[in-house]
Amino acid sequence: MRWSRGQMSENVEDVREQSGGARRFGGPRLGVGAMLLLLLLSIVFKRDFFALLGAQGGMQSGVPAAESLTPEQRMHEDSLAYFVSAVLDSTQHEWTTILPTLGTQYRPAKLVLFRDTWQSACGAAESATGPFYCPGDEKVYIDLGFYDELTSRFGAAGDFAQAYVLAHEIGHHVQKLLGIEDQVRQRQRRQPDEANDLSVRMELQADCFAGVWGGRYAARGGLDKGDLEEGMRAAAAVGDDRLQKLTQGYVNPEGFTHGTSEQRQRWFTRGFQTGDPRQCDTFSPAQP
Repeated sequence: MRWSRGQMSENVEDVREQSGGARRFGGPRLGVGAMLLLLLLSIVFKRDFFALLGAQGGMQSGVPAAESLTPEQRMHEDSLAYFVSAVLDSTQHEWTTILPTLGTQYRPAKLVLFRDTWQSACGAAESATGPFYCPGDEKVYIDLGFYDELTSRFGAAGDFAQAYVLAHEIGHHVQKLLGIEDQVRQRQRRQPDEANDLSVRMELQADCFAGVWGGRYAARGGLDKGDLEEGMRAAAAVGDDRLQKLTQGYVNPEGFTHGTSEQRQRWFTRGFQTGDPRQCDTFSPAQP
Protein backbone atom coordinates (compact mmCIF):
# COMPACT_ATOMS: atom_id res chain seq x y z
CA MET A 1 0.00 0.00 0.00
CA ARG A 2 1.45 3.36 -1.03
CA TRP A 3 1.32 6.16 1.50
CA SER A 4 3.51 9.02 2.66
CA ARG A 5 4.35 9.86 6.24
CA GLY A 6 3.43 13.46 6.90
CA GLN A 7 2.25 15.42 9.90
CA MET A 8 -0.01 13.65 12.37
CA SER A 9 -3.64 14.31 11.46
CA GLU A 10 -5.40 17.05 13.39
CA ASN A 11 -8.18 14.51 13.95
CA VAL A 12 -5.94 12.11 15.89
CA GLU A 13 -6.03 12.21 19.69
CA ASP A 14 -2.93 10.37 20.86
CA VAL A 15 -3.41 9.45 24.51
CA ARG A 16 -1.03 6.49 24.58
CA GLU A 17 1.12 8.04 27.28
CA GLN A 18 -1.88 8.92 29.43
CA SER A 19 -3.75 5.62 29.09
CA GLY A 20 -2.92 2.14 30.27
CA GLY A 21 -1.98 0.89 33.67
CA ALA A 22 -5.52 0.71 35.04
CA ARG A 23 -5.62 -3.01 34.36
CA ARG A 24 -1.98 -3.98 34.34
CA PHE A 25 -1.65 -5.26 37.90
CA GLY A 26 -3.03 -8.45 39.38
CA GLY A 27 -5.84 -10.57 38.02
CA PRO A 28 -5.65 -13.64 35.83
CA ARG A 29 -3.68 -13.96 32.63
CA LEU A 30 -6.10 -15.04 29.94
CA GLY A 31 -5.36 -17.33 27.05
CA VAL A 32 -6.28 -16.56 23.44
CA GLY A 33 -9.45 -18.66 23.57
CA ALA A 34 -10.69 -16.99 26.74
CA MET A 35 -10.00 -13.53 25.35
CA LEU A 36 -11.91 -14.31 22.16
CA LEU A 37 -14.79 -15.78 24.14
CA LEU A 38 -15.09 -12.61 26.25
CA LEU A 39 -14.95 -10.53 23.07
CA LEU A 40 -17.76 -12.57 21.51
CA LEU A 41 -19.89 -12.34 24.65
CA SER A 42 -19.33 -8.58 24.82
CA ILE A 43 -20.49 -8.21 21.20
CA VAL A 44 -23.52 -10.49 21.50
CA PHE A 45 -24.84 -9.17 24.83
CA LYS A 46 -23.75 -5.53 24.34
CA ARG A 47 -21.98 -5.63 27.71
CA ASP A 48 -18.32 -5.21 28.69
CA PHE A 49 -17.49 -8.68 30.03
CA PHE A 50 -13.87 -7.62 30.43
CA ALA A 51 -15.03 -5.19 33.11
CA LEU A 52 -15.98 -8.19 35.25
CA LEU A 53 -12.32 -9.07 35.41
CA GLY A 54 -11.49 -5.52 36.37
CA ALA A 55 -13.75 -5.80 39.42
CA GLN A 56 -11.56 -8.68 40.60
CA GLY A 57 -8.32 -6.75 40.45
CA GLY A 58 -7.75 -6.29 36.75
CA MET A 59 -6.34 -8.31 33.91
CA GLN A 60 -3.02 -8.69 32.21
CA SER A 61 -2.90 -7.07 28.80
CA GLY A 62 -0.86 -8.41 25.92
CA VAL A 63 0.21 -4.83 25.22
CA PRO A 64 3.36 -3.83 27.14
CA ALA A 65 3.19 -0.89 29.52
CA ALA A 66 4.56 2.36 28.13
CA GLU A 67 7.56 2.36 30.45
CA SER A 68 8.51 -1.18 29.38
CA LEU A 69 8.50 -0.56 25.64
CA THR A 70 11.86 -1.12 23.97
CA PRO A 71 13.15 1.51 21.51
CA GLU A 72 12.27 -0.90 18.67
CA GLN A 73 8.72 -1.34 19.98
CA ARG A 74 8.29 2.41 20.28
CA MET A 75 9.49 2.92 16.71
CA HIS A 76 7.11 0.22 15.49
CA GLU A 77 4.16 1.70 17.38
CA ASP A 78 4.93 5.23 16.23
CA SER A 79 5.16 4.04 12.63
CA LEU A 80 1.71 2.48 12.99
CA ALA A 81 0.42 5.73 14.48
CA TYR A 82 1.53 7.71 11.43
CA PHE A 83 0.13 5.03 9.14
CA VAL A 84 -3.36 5.05 10.66
CA SER A 85 -3.21 8.86 10.66
CA ALA A 86 -2.62 8.80 6.90
CA VAL A 87 -5.42 6.27 6.37
CA LEU A 88 -7.76 8.36 8.53
CA ASP A 89 -7.12 11.47 6.45
CA SER A 90 -7.54 9.53 3.22
CA THR A 91 -10.85 7.94 4.20
CA GLN A 92 -12.28 11.17 5.55
CA HIS A 93 -11.18 13.15 2.50
CA GLU A 94 -12.98 10.62 0.30
CA TRP A 95 -16.20 10.73 2.31
CA THR A 96 -16.08 14.53 2.33
CA THR A 97 -16.43 14.26 -1.43
CA ILE A 98 -18.95 11.42 -1.48
CA LEU A 99 -21.51 12.39 1.15
CA PRO A 100 -22.71 15.63 -0.50
CA THR A 101 -23.82 13.47 -3.47
CA LEU A 102 -26.05 11.66 -0.96
CA GLY A 103 -27.45 14.90 0.43
CA THR A 104 -25.33 15.02 3.59
CA GLN A 105 -22.26 16.99 4.59
CA TYR A 106 -19.38 15.05 6.07
CA ARG A 107 -18.24 15.85 9.62
CA PRO A 108 -14.80 14.46 10.53
CA ALA A 109 -14.54 11.79 13.17
CA LYS A 110 -11.72 11.71 15.69
CA LEU A 111 -9.32 8.78 16.10
CA VAL A 112 -8.18 8.03 19.64
CA LEU A 113 -4.94 6.06 20.00
CA PHE A 114 -4.68 4.53 23.47
CA ARG A 115 -2.92 1.74 25.35
CA ASP A 116 -4.76 -0.94 27.28
CA THR A 117 -7.78 1.05 28.47
CA TRP A 118 -9.38 4.46 28.01
CA GLN A 119 -12.79 5.95 28.64
CA SER A 120 -15.17 6.67 25.76
CA ALA A 121 -18.70 8.04 25.69
CA CYS A 122 -19.79 4.44 25.07
CA GLY A 123 -18.00 3.05 28.11
CA ALA A 124 -14.51 1.71 28.66
CA ALA A 125 -12.39 1.20 25.55
CA GLU A 126 -10.35 -1.97 26.06
CA SER A 127 -7.39 -3.22 24.06
CA ALA A 128 -8.80 -6.74 24.25
CA THR A 129 -12.13 -5.80 22.65
CA GLY A 130 -10.49 -4.41 19.52
CA PRO A 131 -11.13 -1.19 17.58
CA PHE A 132 -14.60 0.31 17.67
CA TYR A 133 -16.57 3.43 16.77
CA CYS A 134 -18.53 5.26 19.45
CA PRO A 135 -21.46 7.26 18.02
CA GLY A 136 -21.83 9.09 21.33
CA ASP A 137 -18.65 11.10 20.80
CA GLU A 138 -18.04 10.34 17.10
CA LYS A 139 -14.63 8.82 17.79
CA VAL A 140 -12.85 5.66 16.72
CA TYR A 141 -10.82 3.96 19.45
CA ILE A 142 -7.78 1.83 18.61
CA ASP A 143 -5.05 0.27 20.71
CA LEU A 144 -2.30 -0.13 18.13
CA GLY A 145 -1.35 -3.45 19.69
CA PHE A 146 -4.44 -4.84 17.96
CA TYR A 147 -2.60 -4.77 14.65
CA ASP A 148 0.02 -7.18 15.96
CA GLU A 149 -2.83 -9.42 17.09
CA LEU A 150 -4.38 -9.17 13.65
CA THR A 151 -1.22 -10.67 12.20
CA SER A 152 -0.15 -13.15 14.86
CA ARG A 153 -3.50 -14.54 15.99
CA PHE A 154 -5.85 -13.88 13.10
CA GLY A 155 -3.42 -14.45 10.23
CA ALA A 156 -4.31 -11.17 8.51
CA ALA A 157 -0.99 -9.45 7.91
CA GLY A 158 -0.30 -6.41 5.75
CA ASP A 159 -0.87 -2.68 5.74
CA PHE A 160 -4.05 -2.84 3.68
CA ALA A 161 -5.49 -5.31 6.20
CA GLN A 162 -4.77 -2.69 8.85
CA ALA A 163 -6.32 0.02 6.69
CA TYR A 164 -9.47 -2.08 6.23
CA VAL A 165 -10.02 -2.12 10.00
CA LEU A 166 -9.98 1.67 10.27
CA ALA A 167 -11.99 2.17 7.07
CA HIS A 168 -14.67 -0.14 8.49
CA GLU A 169 -14.93 1.96 11.66
CA ILE A 170 -15.16 5.17 9.62
CA GLY A 171 -17.94 3.37 7.74
CA HIS A 172 -19.87 3.32 11.02
CA HIS A 173 -19.33 7.07 11.32
CA VAL A 174 -20.78 7.50 7.85
CA GLN A 175 -23.80 5.48 8.96
CA LYS A 176 -24.34 7.86 11.84
CA LEU A 177 -24.12 10.92 9.61
CA LEU A 178 -26.62 9.39 7.19
CA GLY A 179 -29.02 8.61 10.04
CA ILE A 180 -28.71 4.86 9.47
CA GLU A 181 -27.20 4.10 12.87
CA ASP A 182 -30.03 5.84 14.73
CA GLN A 183 -32.70 4.11 12.62
CA VAL A 184 -31.16 0.70 13.30
CA ARG A 185 -30.95 1.31 17.06
CA GLN A 186 -34.58 2.37 17.14
CA ARG A 187 -35.65 -0.76 15.24
CA GLN A 188 -33.60 -2.94 17.57
CA ARG A 189 -35.41 -1.48 20.57
CA ARG A 190 -38.83 -1.93 18.95
CA GLN A 191 -38.05 -5.41 17.58
CA PRO A 192 -35.52 -7.06 19.90
CA ASP A 193 -35.99 -10.42 18.18
CA GLU A 194 -34.44 -8.86 15.06
CA ALA A 195 -31.60 -7.11 16.90
CA ASN A 196 -28.87 -9.54 15.80
CA ASP A 197 -29.99 -9.56 12.18
CA LEU A 198 -30.02 -5.77 12.09
CA SER A 199 -26.57 -5.69 13.69
CA VAL A 200 -25.23 -8.02 10.98
CA ARG A 201 -26.69 -5.83 8.25
CA MET A 202 -25.16 -2.70 9.76
CA GLU A 203 -21.73 -4.32 10.07
CA LEU A 204 -21.82 -5.60 6.51
CA GLN A 205 -22.72 -2.15 5.26
CA ALA A 206 -19.70 -0.74 7.11
CA ASP A 207 -17.61 -3.38 5.32
CA CYS A 208 -19.06 -2.23 2.02
CA PHE A 209 -18.32 1.40 2.86
CA ALA A 210 -14.74 0.37 3.68
CA GLY A 211 -14.59 -1.21 0.24
CA VAL A 212 -15.86 2.01 -1.37
CA TRP A 213 -12.88 3.86 0.06
CA GLY A 214 -10.51 1.03 -0.83
CA GLY A 215 -11.66 0.90 -4.45
CA ARG A 216 -11.28 4.63 -4.87
CA TYR A 217 -7.86 4.55 -3.24
CA ALA A 218 -6.84 1.79 -5.65
CA ALA A 219 -8.13 3.82 -8.61
CA ARG A 220 -5.73 6.58 -7.58
CA GLY A 221 -2.83 4.13 -7.77
CA GLY A 222 -2.55 3.68 -4.02
CA LEU A 223 -2.43 -0.12 -3.87
CA ASP A 224 0.26 -2.63 -4.71
CA LYS A 225 -0.09 -6.19 -5.91
CA GLY A 226 -1.52 -8.35 -3.14
CA ASP A 227 -3.04 -5.49 -1.15
CA LEU A 228 -6.62 -6.40 -2.01
CA GLU A 229 -5.98 -9.95 -0.84
CA GLU A 230 -4.74 -8.56 2.47
CA GLY A 231 -8.00 -6.70 2.96
CA MET A 232 -9.99 -9.79 2.07
CA ARG A 233 -8.11 -11.89 4.60
CA ALA A 234 -8.80 -9.30 7.28
CA ALA A 235 -12.52 -9.30 6.45
CA ALA A 236 -12.61 -13.09 6.65
CA ALA A 237 -10.62 -13.16 9.89
CA VAL A 238 -13.35 -11.32 11.81
CA GLY A 239 -16.33 -13.26 10.48
CA ASP A 240 -18.74 -14.52 13.15
CA ASP A 241 -18.47 -18.12 11.99
CA ARG A 242 -14.68 -18.08 12.22
CA LEU A 243 -14.65 -16.40 15.64
CA GLN A 244 -17.26 -18.79 17.01
CA LYS A 245 -15.30 -21.76 15.72
CA LEU A 246 -12.19 -20.44 17.45
CA THR A 247 -13.89 -19.67 20.76
CA GLN A 248 -16.47 -22.41 21.22
CA GLY A 249 -15.57 -25.01 18.62
CA TYR A 250 -18.86 -24.80 16.70
CA VAL A 251 -20.92 -22.29 14.74
CA ASN A 252 -24.26 -20.88 15.95
CA PRO A 253 -25.83 -18.65 13.26
CA GLU A 254 -28.41 -17.33 15.74
CA GLY A 255 -25.59 -15.64 17.61
CA PHE A 256 -24.18 -13.81 14.59
CA THR A 257 -23.83 -10.04 15.03
CA HIS A 258 -21.28 -9.11 12.35
CA GLY A 259 -21.77 -11.57 9.50
CA THR A 260 -19.90 -14.60 8.22
CA SER A 261 -16.45 -14.46 6.68
CA GLU A 262 -18.02 -14.98 3.25
CA GLN A 263 -20.53 -12.19 3.76
CA ARG A 264 -17.92 -9.75 5.00
CA GLN A 265 -15.64 -10.46 2.06
CA ARG A 266 -18.54 -10.23 -0.42
CA TRP A 267 -19.75 -6.83 0.79
CA PHE A 268 -16.24 -5.43 1.02
CA THR A 269 -15.70 -6.57 -2.56
CA ARG A 270 -18.95 -4.97 -3.74
CA GLY A 271 -17.91 -1.61 -2.34
CA PHE A 272 -14.39 -1.99 -3.73
CA GLN A 273 -15.53 -2.87 -7.24
CA THR A 274 -18.28 -0.26 -7.53
CA GLY A 275 -16.88 2.62 -5.48
CA ASP A 276 -20.52 3.57 -4.97
CA PRO A 277 -22.11 3.63 -1.49
CA ARG A 278 -25.53 3.33 -3.12
CA GLN A 279 -24.59 -0.28 -3.84
CA CYS A 280 -24.20 -0.96 -0.12
CA ASP A 281 -27.86 -1.49 0.74
CA THR A 282 -27.50 -4.44 3.10
CA PHE A 283 -30.95 -3.70 4.55
CA SER A 284 -32.87 -4.85 1.50
CA PRO A 285 -35.05 -7.89 2.37
CA ALA A 286 -33.20 -9.91 -0.25
CA GLN A 287 -29.86 -9.28 1.46
CA PRO A 288 -27.37 -9.94 2.98
